[in-house]
Amino acid sequence: MNERNTLADVALLIGRVAVGLVFAAHGWQKIATGPDGVAQMFAGMGIPLPEVAALVAILIEFAGGIALVVGFALPVVGVLLAAQMAAAYVFAHVGDPLLGGYELPLVLGAAGLALGFAGGSLTLDRLLPWGRKRHAPAGAAA
Repeated sequence: MNERNTLADVALLIGRVAVGLVFAAHGWQKIATGPDGVAQMFAGMGIPLPEVAALVAILIEFAGGIALVVGFALPVVGVLLAAQMAAAYVFAHVGDPLLGGYELPLVLGAAGLALGFAGGSLTLDRLLPWGRKRHAPAGAAA
């Protein structure tokens, strides 16, 4: 690994930690409120199946934030985090201005998606079978 790749991987790790911690903190806030309290809030916003949506939001934000930090299942986590922020926009921020309105879900969703697909090599995924580089068998044509 050359110095440029190492710096890029460290920068991506810093980004994953920052964005992942924000997601996990929002999930933790929902855990502290409790699924029933979150469901009541979601019902007030007109979110369908608010009890299910509350559990899904807690799981995606908290567990997804932690998974982003450690670099586990990054593409799946990135899509889930982006989808969660798209739902936040649709149910809580449609019609809001960019500033003081939907900038946080926009930035978090885009960052989660980008880091999910380009999170660098300092990840837990790299240690697992799906993240290991595959080598061509000896004698295979190049």
